[in-house]
Amino acid sequence: MKKIFGSILAVTVALLFPHSAQAQQITPEIFTLQNGMKFVLIPRTDEPNTISAGWLAKVGSANERPGITGISHFFEHMMFKGTNTIGTADAKKDADFRASQKTLRDAMNQYVWTTQYQRFFLGEIDDPWSASNDTPALAKMRAELKTSMDSQQGRLNTTALSALKTELGKIDPKAADGAKKTQEIKAQIATLEADQKKIGSIVKDEFDQIYTKGGGSRMNAFTSHDLTFFFITVPSNKFELWCWMESDRLNDSVFREFYSERDVVHEERRLRTESTPTGTFQEQFDAMFWMSSGYSWPVIGWTSDLNSYSMDEAMKYWNIYYRPNNLVGFIVGDFKPAEIKPQIESYFSRLQAGATPPPAVITLEAKQMAEQRMNAQADCQPQVEIRYHTVPFRHADSYPLDMMSQILNGRTGRLYKSMVEGSQIASETSAQQDSRKTAGFFAFSAETKGDGTPTQLEDAWYTQLKRLQDEPVTDNELQKVKNQVAADSYRGLQANFRLLVGMAYSEALGGWEEINESPKKLQAVTAADIQRVARKYFDASNRSVATFLRKPSAADSAVDPEIAKLPAPMQARAKQMVSQIMTETDLKGLQEGITQMEAQAAQVPPQMKPMMDFMLKKMRERISQLETTGGAK
Repeated sequence: MKKIFGSILAVTVALLFPHSAQAQQITPEIFTLQNGMKFVLIPRTDEPNTISAGWLAKVGSANERPGITGISHFFEHMMFKGTNTIGTADAKKDADFRASQKTLRDAMNQYVWTTQYQRFFLGEIDDPWSASNDTPALAKMRAELKTSMDSQQGRLNTTALSALKTELGKIDPKAADGAKKTQEIKAQIATLEADQKKIGSIVKDEFDQIYTKGGGSRMNAFTSHDLTFFFITVPSNKFELWCWMESDRLNDSVFREFYSERDVVHEERRLRTESTPTGTFQEQFDAMFWMSSGYSWPVIGWTSDLNSYSMDEAMKYWNIYYRPNNLVGFIVGDFKPAEIKPQIESYFSRLQAGATPPPAVITLEAKQMAEQRMNAQADCQPQVEIRYHTVPFRHADSYPLDMMSQILNGRTGRLYKSMVEGSQIASETSAQQDSRKTAGFFAFSAETKGDGTPTQLEDAWYTQLKRLQDEPVTDNELQKVKNQVAADSYRGLQANFRLLVGMAYSEALGGWEEINESPKKLQAVTAADIQRVARKYFDASNRSVATFLRKPSAADSAVDPEIAKLPAPMQARAKQMVSQIMTETDLKGLQEGITQMEAQAAQVPPQMKPMMDFMLKKMRERISQLETTGGAK
């Protein structure tokens, strides 16, 4: 009966998705300009009169090195600042501002790297970059840089303005010259405000404004470990606007606000990493897990590196990785290739190929020889993550590992069935094969529920893993997830934007052709393949475990210390019960509770007697409090 049902289900999916991703092929038109920039054109009329377009730079955090970590992501920010044509009211004045800021910042960097770092190494200061630890010389440079940046952006010189207002407040209006001085200072303030408005050279957000007026939407970009991608959706009749805007951005990007934008990135880092319960611990876990590859540092970069970028270093990086020989354009939507190719050639051919080709990533991840563990306390529900080193993108074993994760995931998957519905020790679970360009890993993660503990989650995972290693998955179970994968693959090809991003991602990691090839390879995975990879990569010496326990709060530390004397499995429940008892105001109810518990004392197992005695003691203490204060009801 099960085999018949599985066959019926497979036929049903085939009928629902007659052009399934297993059969459907993307057949783009591809051409390459003389400067080396490749374009992938996919005409389709599913979404009439619109085009989703983007360009890929084959560079991400894995291409960086210590000292400039996070610079790929920083460029993502900088490339929305415009060019000498877009984003400025006066290109010459703007260039002068940038030159003076570069001189100041280079001097600041050298001062910090020498004087301030040495003070830090000697224990004289706790942060070499903090303004609170500035010497007079460094404070002067910092103030000059801020004044320049404020002027460039048309902001008031707040230091000078504040000084004038302070002086104005000190004038005695009754003095003989009080009125005259007041008038003079007010005139100076007015002059400063008027001059400041003339000084500014930046037109904020002009890049976005031009696209928006042209009907563009979803303009954005993202940076990952192995790629950077800029994208937007425009009306078909505005495709030439995209060609001009993006070729200008790549040909003439001006890194204005280079030194102020790092404050924006610092704030992004604070919000996304430092202000989240487990953010900084995840960075530490990554750094522990990846021993030798560039995946060990965060995409957003280390804080000291964010502070240290120089324009010279940035331009060197830019001229290697953001030149046309390292770029790929993707165009998906309602267009005729013969009509848009001349526009692409006209605008993007002006880009100059880089003199230095992007170097290959040489350092491979070293083999892990022993289990690694990180035990952390955070303001979160107790949880666990377990990782194993596996394989990179398009490796033959990546497909059975992907299918293994499908067997485990979802509401009908093994993890949910066993840990959420079965033992009820988890509120959520997941498994994932993360295949990157030069390496990969398989991760299991889960969050506790109720009295569940990270140790129980870890043990439950090992039980499920052993089952995969010892028993081939059933034909019906495998076919079910294959049907889901086929449906997901089919849906991924329907929306222009989703296809655009998917093609770019595949191209960066190994080839856009994976969009066509992976569905067939996933469908070819067998139960024996899954069992083989479960045995091959999931050895104890190849795993790293991160355990997160809830950070004790002030309320936790105020709980009766006698709880610590109870057996460990009882302590969490005892804390909950004490909290309820010590807030109870029903005196009669407490007395009845004691009577009932004492009546059942003889039937309580010996191992539970410490818990019962403790609860009885606390109930009597609460009764005594209520009787003393008169707060009973």
